[in-house]
Amino acid sequence: MALRKNNDCTETNYQRTQMQKDVVIRELKKRGCRITKQRRMLLEVILENECSCCKEIYYNASRLDPGIGSATVYRMVNLLEEIGAISRRNMYKIVRNPDCSEGSVCTVELDDNTVQRLSKDNFNHVVQAGLRACGYIDQQEIEKMFVSPCEI
Repeated sequence: MALRKNNDCTETNYQRTQMQKDVVIRELKKRGCRITKQRRMLLEVILENECSCCKEIYYNASRLDPGIGSATVYRMVNLLEEIGAISRRNMYKIVRNPDCSEGSVCTVELDDNTVQRLSKDNFNHVVQAGLRACGYIDQQEIEKMFVSPCEI
């Protein structure tokens, strides 16, 4: 039973990614852009990987096409941002890193206007406690966490 759920989930994710890809390609065509092999490949890399910056996109893309240039990646990311397909401003990546010296990595505003600022350790503890309380994890530690913005 669990295996079937995983397969259904994988199919659903693939279909959703394919649908997103088709919508983006249509929008690019509307704007008069040629849909080259490199643009298709970059779009797939961006949709299928959780990259936090252009360098990661370039690294993943260059493994598929060693001839791709970093300028091509930056232009494509800028173009996708222009049409509203992605937003670099809202890409967050929180990594459990002992060398991180940031004081407050998360600010939470509550409905009574109180504000809680959490250090990386406190934030990590709160998320782990919540995941354990809800039965998502047992003794695992958080390695990475990606936070996506809400679509309004």
